[in-house]
Amino acid sequence: MILNKRNGVSFYQFPNLIDIPEIRHAVFTRNNGHSRKPFRSLNTSFGVGDDTANVKKNRSTIQKGLDVTELLFARQVHGTGILILSQRHDFSPDNSSDRPPVGDALVTNVSGRFLVVQVADCQPVFLYDSARKVVANVHSGWRGSIRNIIGRTINAMGKEFGTVPRDIVAGIGPSLGSCCAEFIHYRKEIPKAFWSYKDSDHHFDFWAISRDQLTDAGVPAAHIFSSDTCTRCNPELFFTYRGEGTTGRFAAVIGLK
Repeated sequence: MILNKRNGVSFYQFPNLIDIPEIRHAVFTRNNGHSRKPFRSLNTSFGVGDDTANVKKNRSTIQKGLDVTELLFARQVHGTGILILSQRHDFSPDNSSDRPPVGDALVTNVSGRFLVVQVADCQPVFLYDSARKVVANVHSGWRGSIRNIIGRTINAMGKEFGTVPRDIVAGIGPSLGSCCAEFIHYRKEIPKAFWSYKDSDHHFDFWAISRDQLTDAGVPAAHIFSSDTCTRCNPELFFTYRGEGTTGRFAAVIGLK
């Protein structure tokens, strides 16, 4: 991924999305914020025990970093709920509060409304339909992965906006890598259909699962970029629940200019 910095805040961008003029996107690090340990420092979640005033400052920081005016959040529950913002649908979140609407994927074709997911080992997955100018931001933890929230989101984009999967460009952000995604109780937690993604030490490759779910949905492999960056292996850059337990959440943001 490509490291950039604007207005004093660092963020990463996908090489297959960075030159698309219609969109703006960023995967922020945990740095350049206001929160204290164990939420050091750019935590954007109200739900982890951090001071509310600091979270609001951090959200303002990422707004300035992207140079945007409106961020849309969801209350992520590791489900398959998809929030759609269009001329017909508006989930009307209150971005300054800790009670946004429930969902784990956000989709819009409305300019100026920037979609945020908050993660600390789960995958942020960006989708952009270049033909119909639709963006989506998917929170795909292991529970979402085994229920194919990526495929469900692409299906929702097709139903609402007429998206054809071959027009989608996708980015899989920093998240728990196969080096660290150990599931000792995988026989109870993960369906057998996914066991082929496991190594001999009970580690699963969820990046490969996401790539396959994207291509199975019809997204060309050449349109997919995976950061292949493990959050647990890089705690100086990203929050990691597996590595730290009580910790913050970093923000991944995408929207239409």
